[in-house]
Amino acid sequence: MDVGLLFDLRNPSDWRQEWAYHYARTLEFCEEADQRGAGGIWFTEHHLFEDGYLPQPLTFAAAAAARTRNVRIGTAVVLPALRKPAQLAEEAAIVDLISGGRLELGIGAGYRVPEYQLFDIGFERRFGRTGEVITEVQRLWTEGGVTPGPVQQPVPLWGGFYKPRGARLAGRLGMGLLHISHEMFPHYVQGLVEGGHDPAAARVCDLLPVLLADDPEEAWTRVAPHLAHQMNSYRQLSVEGTDHPVPPLLGLEDLRHQPTDGSWGLLEILTPEQAAERIHARTAGLPVRHLIFWASIAGMPDDLVARNIELVSEQLPPLLDKAFAEAATTGG
Repeated sequence: MDVGLLFDLRNPSDWRQEWAYHYARTLEFCEEADQRGAGGIWFTEHHLFEDGYLPQPLTFAAAAAARTRNVRIGTAVVLPALRKPAQLAEEAAIVDLISGGRLELGIGAGYRVPEYQLFDIGFERRFGRTGEVITEVQRLWTEGGVTPGPVQQPVPLWGGFYKPRGARLAGRLGMGLLHISHEMFPHYVQGLVEGGHDPAAARVCDLLPVLLADDPEEAWTRVAPHLAHQMNSYRQLSVEGTDHPVPPLLGLEDLRHQPTDGSWGLLEILTPEQAAERIHARTAGLPVRHLIFWASIAGMPDDLVARNIELVSEQLPPLLDKAFAEAATTGG
């Protein structure tokens, strides 16, 4: 497995940087991650967020591809249902070409009605349309329906779905599952079988709600206001365009709630040693290919971002290797 970092480029008004500087600085962070040996840099998509949540991940991925040499370039996720198949096939192929064959294309169905309205696409059929678009993208690449095609044959595809229906869809389309879950994994394997794919080809990756820091308690104090913005805006915008009630705002005391079943909290700030132990406990037994960590939380201070990138890229990988190697030796 490799480790990578996700950038959503949120730039909230309370901590806003000038937009051109913010984009340029994020590209510098991508370069730093590449130079420090990170396994991937990943970008995500949403529309109509006041804080400027990245709306076009493949456009930014192309810029990052041109500024890096080794790191995988991923989307976690892009929304195929908002694009015509030929458009997505061409855009993704260009990123793969610029990067020399480093693209990992993660896709999802989205969760917000206004995003679909913006593109005049029906929200109710988003799962069906997502599957249709990806199927056509695969055909276009295979049959030369767009030119030039990508370097990789095939481009690694990942389905960012969190419920049984989506996990089966990812399997039927022969994609990896962009969700690390022992509960969803059997549904994903079922989908692989239904689609005529070898279940031994199953692979998973995920965005983990984790930041790394030398002093997690000190970092938590500084990150908490940014996390409150991230979570509250995401939750409240989820009901926009529907008749669902607006969820209550989370207070700082709510952000540190830890589930009793051992699953992830909203965000865990850990040392590399703590993270390696925690990740092994949550992923053992699954065919993990990529682990993705937040690079930044909603405009948090640059020094914390830089140190997080350094710890994720350089210190965490050998600790993970050691944890999994020791488990394999002991059968744990």
